[in-house]
Parts: sequence; structure tokens; C-alpha cells
Amino acid sequence: MPNIKSAKKRVKVNKVKAAVNKSRKSNLKTVIKAADAACVNNSANKAEAIKAAIKKVDQACAKGLMHKNAAARKKSQLAKKLNAAG
Repeated sequence: MPNIKSAKKRVKVNKVKAAVNKSRKSNLKTVIKAADAACVNNSANKAEAIKAAIKKVDQACAKGLMHKNAAARKKSQLAKKLNAAG
């Protein structure tokens, strides 16, 4: 445990931010998996699921959870799956 007051605060703030980032990243993965499943099952709402996933990817990129190239790659993969599904 740190002794300096500012270092103690950094430990607390980092713990909170890590929890928030973990939650957001988990939610992102869940939405992407749901979109993949919608394409594989050829469900009626696959376009909406892909649209929601792309929005979440953009938000994750804006918050710094994903690199912009990784976000672009993920969005491209999702669009490709949607087009392949018909």
C-alpha cells in the first residue's frame, strides 16, 4: 500500500476505472456475440443486432477501450457476416 496521499488516491481511482472498463468490455463482447449468433441463425433481427454491435464498437473506440484499427476491423467483420447471411 502506498504511503503518499496522492498515490493512495491513484490506487482507488484506478480500481474504479478498471471495474468500469471491465464492465464496458464485457458488455461489448456480449453484444458482438449476440450479433454473430443472429447472423448464424439467420434471425429476422440480424440487421438490428449488427447495427447495435457496430454502435457499441464505435463507443468502445471513443472511450479508449479499443484501438481505432481494431474497431474498424471488427466493424468490417460484422458487415461481412451480415452481407454473407443475405
